[in-house]
Formats: sequence, structure tokens, C-alpha cells
Amino acid sequence: MKKLFGLSLTKWIFIGLFGGIAFGYFAPPEWSVALKPMGLLFIRLIKMIVAPLVFASLVTGLVGAGNSHIGRLLLKALVWFWLATAAALAIGLVAANVLRPGEGAHLAPVSHGEVAPLPPKHRGVIEQVVPESVFQALAGNELLQIVFFAILFALGLSAVGTKADPVVDFLNGVTAAMFKVTEYVMYFAPIGVACAIAAAIGAHGVDVLLRLAKLVGSLYVALFFFVAALLLLVKWYTRIRVGRALFELREPLTLAFSTTSSESALPKAIESMERLGVPPHIVNFVIPAGYSFNLDGTTLYLAMATGFIAQASHVEMTLSQQIVMMLTLLVTSKGVAAVPRASLVVLSATCVTYGLPLEMIAVIIGVDEVMDMARTTVNVLGNCMASVVIAKSEKALAPDSLIFQRVRHPGAPGAG
Repeated sequence: MKKLFGLSLTKWIFIGLFGGIAFGYFAPPEWSVALKPMGLLFIRLIKMIVAPLVFASLVTGLVGAGNSHIGRLLLKALVWFWLATAAALAIGLVAANVLRPGEGAHLAPVSHGEVAPLPPKHRGVIEQVVPESVFQALAGNELLQIVFFAILFALGLSAVGTKADPVVDFLNGVTAAMFKVTEYVMYFAPIGVACAIAAAIGAHGVDVLLRLAKLVGSLYVALFFFVAALLLLVKWYTRIRVGRALFELREPLTLAFSTTSSESALPKAIESMERLGVPPHIVNFVIPAGYSFNLDGTTLYLAMATGFIAQASHVEMTLSQQIVMMLTLLVTSKGVAAVPRASLVVLSATCVTYGLPLEMIAVIIGVDEVMDMARTTVNVLGNCMASVVIAKSEKALAPDSLIFQRVRHPGAPGAG
């Protein structure tokens, strides 16, 4: 993307991020909240791109890879997703027990009349995976359903041979056009980021954040340790330059952090991973599937939030109860990404199961957006690293790929 006034898009996004923080803090709250529609506009522009981009790029990538690769990719991806989320839950539980963010919180549960209505229970696996109508799935940005249909459609195109060439050519054109549209939309990113972060600060203020600073700080510490462990493991297995990967992913990770939306980062994440050398058919399969099955940041947050509620409510949970809870969360946290505030769905169900006060969820809602910034960023990074691991296991990373090279950009951080 071309520079604007001599600055790259990444620098403009950071300017928007810090400018939005300053405006949200110093300006009257009503001014900051009034900017929320501009932030929503940017997120809606991104969501407009996601469905056609994922469908077209995934189908063309799978057709190029061949039918024999699809089943193997699926199995490897699911195994990695389960291992990664299990590790995230374990780190979350350990952090909750060591840091004990709920101790001394002295937060009384709010009355039932003040509790925000909880989101509806999430759908079953079949309803999430298999669409009733592919057009309904595309219209609703149901990523898992889009991936399911795209796989079947790619298998069908491969089976009919040369007759499918016009369709494949058409979808290749759609993919190229959608990446160009993404480039246009990203020019609006700094404004959208500034408005979204300013509105969040204006709506919640800093008072709630200060009262629950221990919870927020504990979550960020736990996520830092998880990311460090993840990157070390990926580097050991793949021998990639972690610094190069993070440098190339700076834009999607910044978007994920500032908008708390994984979808806003999806097009740039796909583009960045392909530029790093991960084959398109792997990137376009693993990353969208991971949006439902590999929510590393969210699962770690669930373990931490449950521990916080138990500690703040003076409910002692034995080690065996916590292990069973971890295994339960490992299952219930899968496939709820399409539900708004999906983490609250799982968190509320966990509280009911283990006799924790459901009203305490309303206590942490005030800082949920601040925590959502971090966990969304980790979700995006985790899915990007998953595509690297799967590509390495498929021997699909070329030795001269960008991901194996040092960062040589002036002023850039050193390579890993």
C-alpha cells in the first residue's frame, strides 16, 4: 500500500490508536461516545469483505492443492487447535491460582435488575458447521459454514476437471478484486481505529478499569506468557524468524487490538501470511477455521475470569474441580465465535455449572472491552502461527520464504 504524507499505514494506525486514547480520556464522554458510529462503519466495511474473500480464495487454493490434501490438512489443523487451546486454558488456570486477581477485590455482586441480559446459548455443532443455505451463510459472515461449503465446492470443481476452469478463473478474479477492495478500505483504518477506541474509553471511563486493574493486569501477564511460549514452540519446530513474522503482522494485530474484532484483521492477516510464504490454500483454510476452533486468547480469558469470580465470591474450588472445569471449557469454548460476546455465553454456563454467582459477570463487563483487545489480538496471532505450523508439517514452506529472513527495514526490530 502506498504511503500517505510519507507515513506507512501502520504508522497512521498507531497515530489513530493513540490519538483516540487521548481524545477519549480528555474530551467530554458524550463527545467520545458520539464517535462510535465511525468505528462501527469501519468494522462493517471489513465485514463486507470477509465472506467473498474467504470463499473465493479458499476454493481456488484448495483446487490448486488437490483433493488428497484436504483431509490431511483438516486433521492436522484440528489436532493443533486442541493442543493450543488446552495449553491456553492451563496457563489461564495457573495464572488465576498464582496471581489470584479476585482476592481483595471487594466487589459486591450487582442486583438482578442491573445485570445485562446474557446472550442466547450457542448453537450445536451441526448448526454451526453445515449451512441451510450457502447464501444465508455468506450474508451472515458465518465463517465456519463458508469454509464447509467451500471445501465441498472445491472438491466438486476438482472432480469435473477442465469444465471447472471458467469458474476457477472467475474466483481467481474475485480474490484479486477483493484484495484490492481491502486496500481501499484500509485507508479508512486510522480513522475507524481512533473512533472505536475513543468511544470505548468515553463509554466506560478509567474508573472501572482502576477498580479491576488486578484482573486486567493478570490477564495481560498470562497472555504474554502464553504468546512467548507459543512463539518459542513455533520457532523451535519451524525455524522461522519470529521477528519477521511479527513485523509483517503488525497491521492485522494492531487492528485486532484497537477494534476488538478478529474479522477486521482477517483480510490483512491472510495477505500478510501469504506474503511471508505460507501457501494460500493453507492460509485460507487454517485461519478461517481457527476463528471458530482456535480461540487461544478467549479460552485463556475464560479460565482467568472464572477464577476471578470464584475468588471474589469467596468460593473455593478444589484442584480436581478446576481440572474438570478446564476439560469442560476445552469443549464448550469451541465454535462460539459467531455469537456476539461469545465469551459471556461460555462464562455464564460455567458459573451456573459450578455454583458461582452469575451476577458477578456484570461486575467485569465494564472492563471486558479492555480485556477483549488483548484476547482478540492473541486469537489472531494464534491462528496465523497455526497456519505456519501446518505449512511446515506439509513441507510447504520454501527455504527462501520471507518468513525465514531477517527484518532489514530501517528502524525495525531485530529478527527472531
